[in-house]
Amino acid sequence: MNRRRFAVLACVLVALNAFFWLAESGFALPASGIVQTLLGGRMIRAEVVWQSTDGTIQDTQLYRGVITAVSTTSITLRERDRPSDVIPVSPTATVRLAFQTGTVSQLRRGMRVVVAKPANAPADTIQVEGLGA
Repeated sequence: MNRRRFAVLACVLVALNAFFWLAESGFALPASGIVQTLLGGRMIRAEVVWQSTDGTIQDTQLYRGVITAVSTTSITLRERDRPSDVIPVSPTATVRLAFQTGTVSQLRRGMRVVVAKPANAPADTIQVEGLGA
C-alpha cells in the first residue's frame, strides 16, 4: 500500500512540475519576485537588456524608491542614492499590488515601488512593495 501511495504521489508531483514548466508566463511569479531574486532587495536602479520571444532586443530600466509625488503622467521617487527622480508613466501602466492589478490612480505618497520602463518610453509597469522606508 505504501508503494502505491508513493507511486501516485510521485506521478502527481511530476505532472505538476511538467505543467508549470510548460505553462504560459501568466503562471509565473510577479515581476517583483524576479527583480528580488535576480537583483536583490538592495537594488536602487538597474538597466536590463534582454531578448524577447520574437527575437528583438529589449532595454528595460528599473527604479526602486518611495513615491513622493504622483500625477497622471509621472511619479516622483525618492531613491536611496539621490533626492528624487521624476519618471514618466504611461496612462495605461499596470500597477501590481500584491496579487491584484490596479491603476496609476491607486498610487499614493509613501508607497515603496519598483518601476519598470522601456528605454526612451514612459513606465508601463509599477510593482508596489509596501509602505515607506
